Amino acid sequence: MSKLLLVDDDKELSKLLGEYLINEGFEVTLAHDGEEGVIQASKRDYDAIVLDVMMPKLNGLEALRKIREQKQTAILMLTAKGETIDRIVGLEMGADDYLPKPCNPRELVARLRAILRRGNTEEEAEPAQDEIQVNQLYLHNKSHSVFFDEKPVTLTGAEFTVLELLMRSAGEVISKELLTEKALNRKLTPYDRSIDVHVSNIRKKLTNAGANKELIINIRGAGYMLTIQ
Repeated sequence: MSKLLLVDDDKELSKLLGEYLINEGFEVTLAHDGEEGVIQASKRDYDAIVLDVMMPKLNGLEALRKIREQKQTAILMLTAKGETIDRIVGLEMGADDYLPKPCNPRELVARLRAILRRGNTEEEAEPAQDEIQVNQLYLHNKSHSVFFDEKPVTLTGAEFTVLELLMRSAGEVISKELLTEKALNRKLTPYDRSIDVHVSNIRKKLTNAGANKELIINIRGAGYMLTIQ
């Protein structure tokens, strides 16, 4: 049973969502402000965390930052409908995905299951494909680890999956549509910049480890490519 932390100050909505998620097979812990959410996240290893952006004491973005200082648990942000900036900032700070409020509980379950599938490395296919190396960049699937020139690179679950897809097709362009479908398990929609932000985060982390800024390039109108240098 997947362990889930749901952090939202709307107690009535949290109770309803919690009951729905329990019926869908999740073990749910509730927290009703950002500060409590950070405390709960530090106490226990959850499979995923759902964070509302607008909360008292600590808002969702502040809570996200504090959780990311400790853990790489998969995090889905609940954002106000139309608040694009919150979504982008959340992704830049390390959220794996977002969902606008009010959200359909079925859509929330689908997003959570997609995130959990990405994190379940034991279900990854053939052992021969478990390790990927492109020049100085090395990815190990079972341990969910990435190294550049033997330096560890810490990635979120979504970032790891995006990089894995790019590495498996090194030297070839992968469209944003395909990256969204394969990495986030959903269709690309207009104005959805999730993949762009995830790639930007990966670039920054690889560059900090010593990689060339052009290791991952954007082919305008086509998608992204991991270059073979």
